[in-house]
Amino acid sequence: MSDPLKAFICRTCGVQYAPSARPPDHCPICEDERQYVGWRGQLWTTLVELSQEGHTNQLQELEPGLYHLVTQPPTAIGQRALIVQTPTGNVMWDCITYVDDTSVNALRAIGGLAAIAISHPHFYASMATWSMHFDNCPIYIHEADAEWVQYRTPSLQLWTGTRQSILPGVTLINTGGHFEGAAVLHWTDGAEGKGLLLSGDSITVVQDRRYVSFMYSYPNLIPLSEPAVRRIVESVQPHAYERIYGAWDGRVVSSAGPRSVELSAERYIRFIRGDQT
Repeated sequence: MSDPLKAFICRTCGVQYAPSARPPDHCPICEDERQYVGWRGQLWTTLVELSQEGHTNQLQELEPGLYHLVTQPPTAIGQRALIVQTPTGNVMWDCITYVDDTSVNALRAIGGLAAIAISHPHFYASMATWSMHFDNCPIYIHEADAEWVQYRTPSLQLWTGTRQSILPGVTLINTGGHFEGAAVLHWTDGAEGKGLLLSGDSITVVQDRRYVSFMYSYPNLIPLSEPAVRRIVESVQPHAYERIYGAWDGRVVSSAGPRSVELSAERYIRFIRGDQT
């Protein structure tokens, strides 16, 4: 088995690369127009260095059956991992970069991980290392984004089409938009049976938490087209959900999730059309 402690991590996007004797020459994920190379140039780190810098993870229950794992101080993009707890196993939705024994043991105390599912390449983080700690549990990524995977292991499960059930009541939905393979996770039993939608960047919860938004690139402020936004909205319409949990701590649409998505899309399309007056 490869040693994840010898795997280099991009300082800017937080994605872990396959173990190697020297850092990669560049990070294709950051060089893509949806991301960016840091202003100090391409920098690399490792899990050992992050530990020495004092990073830690905190596991917190957000509501019955839903937890998040957050790194303090933040690394790279600063997203959280969301943990869905079900009778047939737990799913980590999106990943964080920092992995240590304390957080692995905390996850084991609530049932471990049966699967990992990722919304898009910016949140691949240390997905291979997390999987290795939990009996090489499967990592679900849409095949349209396969080219962006930098640390391939036998746990990688490329799925196709518009929907993929990974556990009873837990379904991945391909929304497209931010990336062609971008996805959200729908949990039927969440919110006491009203349903939860866990998102990444294809439907992002904004600071005004009544709304969400949609972008091709967030750091470079490149919008999506009207057809792309409509595809996102249509992809989630068949599913019932009360709340939307976004990728960062505190980003939650607390009620009327579908209405929030629809109103947000209407507003977005109105502005990109120039019809805001």
